[in-house]
Amino acid sequence: MFATELAPALIAATSTGKGVTGSIGAIGYGLAAIGPGIGVGLVFAAYINSSARQPESAAPNRQNLFLGFALIEALALIGIVIPFVFGK
Repeated sequence: MFATELAPALIAATSTGKGVTGSIGAIGYGLAAIGPGIGVGLVFAAYINSSARQPESAAPNRQNLFLGFALIEALALIGIVIPFVFGK
């Protein structure tokens, strides 16, 4: 239903020469958030897997878990700031 409502608006915008307007930064951030989301999942999966195989290594590996999580989330925050920095 959304595509049937959006298609006439896109056709009208391109035929008048105005083009498609809106925030391309929001689309860019949506795509940029996919990578950190997958990365966080992989980091936590690896920690759970290693803790299940060797429970005594859970405590030493926890600091690596949070370090990896923080670095991945920093990438997500950079992805949300970039459209503001390079926007109009």
